[in-house]
Parts: sequence; C-alpha cells; structure tokens
Amino acid sequence: MSAAKCDDLLIAVALTRFSVQFEDADPEIANYAWQLAADRLVEHGVSPAEAVDVLND
Repeated sequence: MSAAKCDDLLIAVALTRFSVQFEDADPEIANYAWQLAADRLVEHGVSPAEAVDVLND
C-alpha cells in the first residue's frame, strides 16, 4: 500500500473518530467530518472491510 493511501486511511479514521466524539456537541460539523472521511476512502477505492483489515494488521 502506498504511503499516500496509508495517510488517507489514517486521516479517514481520525475524521470518523472526530465525528463520533462531537456528534452531540455539533451535529453539522460531525456530519461534515464523516463525509470527508468517506470521500477519502472512496477516492482510493478502499471499502470499509479493507479499512478494518488494514487497521487490524
């Protein structure tokens, strides 16, 4: 896996975590973070299952 793809995966995880932690405080920003995370994964053709596999390695 390329360094850029690994970086984007880590960013997607961070954005997802952010969206979950701030869901109650600011739903609009949380939703935006969630969408950014999904966009990064789609951009690299990473499925949710692949993301989980990579994180478990």
